[in-house]
Amino acid sequence: MSKKRDALIVIIFSLITTGLFHKQALGLNLLISETILFTWLLISKQFHFKGLYSITLGLGLIITSISTVLTHSVFSYFLNFLVLFIFVGFLIYPNTKSLFSTLGQASSNIFNSQIMFFKKLLGTDLNGHKLGSYIWKIRILIIPIFVISLFVVIYRKSNPIFDKLIGNTWAFFNEKLDSMFIDFDFLLIITFTISMFVSIFIFIRTSNQRLIKIDKDSTDELKRTRNRNKNGFRFNGLINEYKAGVFLLVALNLIIFVLNIIDIKWVWFSFEWEGQYLKQFVQEGTYLLILSIIISIALVLYYFRGNLNFYNNNKLLRYLSYIWLVQNGLLAVSVGMRNLWYINYFALAYKRIGVFIFLILTIYGLYTVYVKVWKRRSAFYLFKTNSYALLLILIISSTINWDTIIAKYNFKNSNESFLHLDYMSTLSDKSLPYLDKTLLELKHTDLLQKEMFPFEQEFMTPEEYCRIIGERKINFKEKWELKGILSWNLPEYIAYKKLYSDSHTNP
Repeated sequence: MSKKRDALIVIIFSLITTGLFHKQALGLNLLISETILFTWLLISKQFHFKGLYSITLGLGLIITSISTVLTHSVFSYFLNFLVLFIFVGFLIYPNTKSLFSTLGQASSNIFNSQIMFFKKLLGTDLNGHKLGSYIWKIRILIIPIFVISLFVVIYRKSNPIFDKLIGNTWAFFNEKLDSMFIDFDFLLIITFTISMFVSIFIFIRTSNQRLIKIDKDSTDELKRTRNRNKNGFRFNGLINEYKAGVFLLVALNLIIFVLNIIDIKWVWFSFEWEGQYLKQFVQEGTYLLILSIIISIALVLYYFRGNLNFYNNNKLLRYLSYIWLVQNGLLAVSVGMRNLWYINYFALAYKRIGVFIFLILTIYGLYTVYVKVWKRRSAFYLFKTNSYALLLILIISSTINWDTIIAKYNFKNSNESFLHLDYMSTLSDKSLPYLDKTLLELKHTDLLQKEMFPFEQEFMTPEEYCRIIGERKINFKEKWELKGILSWNLPEYIAYKKLYSDSHTNP
């Protein structure tokens, strides 16, 4: 595209987004702006739905854009911005082999695009001259202005009458400037500046050739490194490493086998809750088991990082590795069972949902390590496939209104699991209809809770909870009614209707 067209597109999109976001909360405006962007990219043939990454990132941007309006969560907005960021990296280098490469291209483009834009802007023709030449000519005024200012300061110091005259003159102009800018909207300038920065990042794309070369040189297939050594030390070293690996994996498999048997018996089928908080059982235990799985993956990667993959007599080490990975998969399932027990007795929370998401990724990661060993894949293959899986899982997760699910589930199961009112009172405004309970309901639930969970620690009382939710409802009503159509989002709209419809009874 021409320099003028590039600059014009940036300015037009900046003006559009400024109009959409100025003095507006995030909502429908984000979906509108990204729809305009995506439509332009399709019309101008800068983007095509062709290839795995193209389809994934294109649909991912559409899905997360819609999710921001349908779920209106910090997580959905974060995911949308992340996908848009990676999407720009893909536009820079569509032939990428991995998401890491697109992420690198986008990161490189953050400031390079700004420099490129101003270079293009200064190179734009105005009446047969470059814009930069006009700016360059202005330099001749800088020295005279500096000299004049210097002499004014000297004369003011030497002559009190001149000092007073200059002071009065300055005060006059200062007053006039204040009156001119008294109604000036500086927030508009800030919004436009941010819009310009983002627009330049999206439309003025610069490629990083070093990252492109790294991406081109990367391959899924593991390459054998042939070391010619007549003394055979290298080969003997390989055999010794093989023997050490076999010994280590035999020992570790026996240990984890015992651990899995204990977990299957105790956690899966014979677990009994004895009134404890389950913090060590779930949180600390889960973190340690997850760390163990990560180290286990690293261990297999270490032994199959090089020529041991091509050693003809490595079958035993391979089978031991497969068993090791399967047993770590069982360990991951045990972590999931611990988490289920935690939810059963202590209800839902973000971290408990996050554990399940992490376990799904962990089990998939174990599978990819198995494929790496079986088919002699490279570390690049692992990074490529797992980063893709991570993005897919996160995109899917962004479409779910977790706050509402947590609020509904926890109150519905309050006769069986612990209802943490302190935590419930912090859930977002869109879940207010499901957090809004009468004091009578809460007191009844509180009696049941104290019978089931006689903890010594003091938690929020029903009265305090009612007061907090009542104040939040008033604030939410005021904020929602002040929002314009551009800040509209579905979950808060539904929450407002549920809370303030004629059929709703306030506590």
